[in-house]
Order: sequence, then C-alpha cells, then structure tokens
Amino acid sequence: MDEVSGHDFGSRVELALAATNHLFNARNSPRYVAQVLQGVTAVATKLERTTQPFTGVGPSEMKARVGAVDLDRPLPDTAAALEELEEVYLRDAVYFHDAKYAAHLNCPVVIPALVGEAILSAVNSSMDTWDQSAGATMIERRLIDWTAERLALGREADGIFTSGGSQSNFQALLIARNHAVAGLRLDSANAGLRLPSLLEKLRIFTSEDSHFSIRKSASMLGMGFDAVVPVRCARDHRMDPSALAGAMAEAHDAGLVPMAVVATAGTTDFGAVDPLAELAALARAYGAWFHVDAAYGGGLMVSNRYRHLLEGTKLADSVTVDFHKTFFQPVSSSALLLRDGAMLRHVTYYADYLNPESAALAAIPNQVDKSIQTTRRFDALKLWLTLRIMGADAIGALFDEAIDLARRVGALLVAAADFELAAEPQLSTLVFRYRPFLADGTRLSPDAADALNPAIRAAVFASGQAVVAGTKVAGRHYLKFTLLNAEATLEDINGIIGLLRRTGESLLENDPAFSNSGISKAGNSRAGNTAAEASA
Repeated sequence: MDEVSGHDFGSRVELALAATNHLFNARNSPRYVAQVLQGVTAVATKLERTTQPFTGVGPSEMKARVGAVDLDRPLPDTAAALEELEEVYLRDAVYFHDAKYAAHLNCPVVIPALVGEAILSAVNSSMDTWDQSAGATMIERRLIDWTAERLALGREADGIFTSGGSQSNFQALLIARNHAVAGLRLDSANAGLRLPSLLEKLRIFTSEDSHFSIRKSASMLGMGFDAVVPVRCARDHRMDPSALAGAMAEAHDAGLVPMAVVATAGTTDFGAVDPLAELAALARAYGAWFHVDAAYGGGLMVSNRYRHLLEGTKLADSVTVDFHKTFFQPVSSSALLLRDGAMLRHVTYYADYLNPESAALAAIPNQVDKSIQTTRRFDALKLWLTLRIMGADAIGALFDEAIDLARRVGALLVAAADFELAAEPQLSTLVFRYRPFLADGTRLSPDAADALNPAIRAAVFASGQAVVAGTKVAGRHYLKFTLLNAEATLEDINGIIGLLRRTGESLLENDPAFSNSGISKAGNSRAGNTAAEASA
C-alpha cells in the first residue's frame, strides 16, 4: 500500500469536509434554498427575455463551446456555474413554451408539475421497493387506478409508470409475447423448444402509420423487424379493419400466430385514432393481445369535448399513455395500463436482496415487481400535484384548445392557394406542404416540392424564428405543425405560415439548387389574400 504523507492526508480530509457542504441535508437546507432559487431565477429571467423559440445555433458551434469547458476545474460558486450555463445551454435551448414552436410532441409544461419536479428530485425517492418510497408508492398506485378508471379498463386493471411511450409500448409487447409463449407451451408439439424457436411464428399487426417503437420493440424482443405486419390505412389514416382482417387471416392460414394487434390513438403525424372497437373484435377472434398506443391521444381522457374518441380503450388488454405530451407534464412521465393486472406477472423477477418472493406473499407493495426498470423516479408526483392544484378538467381544456386551433389552422391552409393539406386534422397535428403556382401558371412539380420543403424547414430552423417538423407521405416530403400550446393564437400560426411562404419564395428566386422560375405575382397575391380572409 502506498504511503500517504500527513500533508496529503490533511488535504483529502479538508476536501471531503468541504464537499459535505454540498450535500442536501438539514444543515445545508439554507444553502439548498438559496442555490435552487438562483437556478429558478435564471430560468425565469431567460424566459422573460426570450422572443423566439430558438437562436439558430449550429451543431459545430455548440460542440466547440461545450468542448471548451474544463470539467476537471470547478467554478467558484453557483452564480459562476449558472453564468457559464447561459453560454452552453440556456441561451440556445429550444423553448417549447414559445407560440412559434410547432414541431414535435413537446408541450409547454404547467407550473404545478414543476413544483412536483423540484420536490421529487430533492427527496429522491426510488420507486422500486416500499422501503425506499412508502407514500410515493401509494400515490403512484392511486394515479394508476385513476387513469385506469378514466380509460374504463375495469376493476382488475393495474399498471406502472415508465420513462416514456417507447418503454410503455415495449413492456406491453413484452407481456404480450410472454403471454403468447405461455400459450404455445401448452401444446405438446412445442415441448422442449427454447424461446427463440417459439418466437419464429409470432406476428404483430399494426398500422403503417404506427409509431416506430413497435418495430423497434419487436427487434429487441428477439422477433425481428419483419415480425411486424404493417396494415394499410384508409384515406383518413386510420387503420383499415378490412385490411387487418385480411392480413390476420393470411398469417393464420400460413401457420403463423397473431400475437398482438397494436392500435394507435393519436398517430404521430396525423393524430389519427384507429377504429378501436372493430380492431379489438378482430384481435379477440384470433386470440391476439390488443394494445392501444395512446401516448399522444391519452389526453383525450380528460377532454371536455373529444373524450368519446377514446371509448374503445375499455376493450384493450393494455394502453400506453404519455403524460408528458397531452397532460402538459415535464419529461419524463408515461404509464402502461393493463386491463388484467395479473398479467404483470410476466415481467416479475424476485431478487433476495431487493424484492424477495416472501415480500410479495406478505403483500408488501414493491413496485419493481411490475416494472422493467429497477431504480425509477417518482414522476407520478408531478401529475398528482397537477390534478390537486389544477384539476383534470383544466388539463383537458388545454388540450381542447390545441385541437380547436389545429382545425382553424387547417381551414387556413385549405384556403391558401400555395399550400396543400395532406389530410384534415384529427387531433392537433397538420401535415402540409408549400407548392405554389409558377410564373407560367402551373404548380411547382411534386419532385421540386420534395426538394423545396425540407429546405424551407431547415432555413426556418436556422433562423430561429420558428420551429416546424417534417415528414413523408407516400414518399413525398411534407411539413408538419404539432400544436400543443393553448396560448398560441391563429395569428401566431399564420405568422409561421407567412414565414414559410417567404422562405419558399426566396429559395425559389435566389437558390441555384431550384431551377424553376419564380412564383407568379398573381399566384402569390391570391394565396396571401385568401389566407388573410380565412384568418379574419
């Protein structure tokens, strides 16, 4: 063992003693209040002074700025660290609260949830076992019951909070897979077969517009991407029940096993809610698990006007809900609900050092028995305080406003001669593209529009004045609005439309990459006047 000089030992002791001043405890509670208040003030001040959702900074500049920080040399105090944070994060963050942010399923967050975030991170409960969480366990369980009640899943329902929709979908399909495998093992012909052999025949059916996490989950579950059968959608982008019936019959006739049907209540691009009751009936006919991915549309359960769209969830075996989307919670906050809570046994594993089986027999409520995570944050507290301070109806009113705004913006885009709307809005998303008339009176060609619209999106993002998303429909490039800000107005979104139009005009007229002639003056004027009339 190396000898340690008295001087070195003294320095280490002094450093350790100084470090204890940063521990959160009763002695340091005044320091905690002061430093957290500094951080909260820095964020609040930044929001007050921010006039657009983004600065337009590029990756190379940010990489250089962050890379220049020497992490081995601490700063003298919190104020200095926050000043540095302004340069490496706060100044160039993308601010979802801004009305000109209309890109992804990122919501502005409600203040009661931020209060919950501050409390849960300080107390730092870990939700795996009762002896680490106590009251937090009961709050989470009560919220699971409340959510199951809202979804009409029945008295035997149960569930667990997760980190997000992808994890909730994964756990649902893991349970569905294990349930299907347990059924296959009852057949004597499968005696002695290991899991990989049993997985070869299992198939998952979901719409062609469903979330990518379904295919990713199939891969992680050892089934492969090709175990997912994409089902055709109707013109409204909802899964076509007749197409599902045909796909399941074909698979069954080929000796394959329909493991699960995954419906979507709120697709990422179109906000489409699949015909849940019809799909549930088909799943039942083949003995398949019926999962509803309501990560986006889950907020409909507290809607005052559109709650009926989720009526079919009562027929689901499992449902995914993301509270950090349409419940206006900070990330992360999601949940998986099951109609038969006993099915959670398919993910239960007992460890003697953490959650021994004897604890389950003694009815000790260890949440890790239901979860694929071990250490897990008390994210349920954010929703709890939101419900206790605001109430469910107030949350629903926020989502209703976003849905109503999307319908008004849809009418605006339909009326604009230089834009094309891909489909009528169903929740709060709109897929559209800029395709103006040219000087010769013809429309910009589809191929040219495919090149132009991603360029418009990139240019607008680089300007920082607005943030919109992009997607593909039938192989063609489109732009997308995702509206979740109840304070955004039709005027705000019309301002983004005007910015997109001006950016497109500039690219057509000035960028050598676009060889078409400029748009016609008449066409531009007609589009602008029509949009103005629609917004009046």
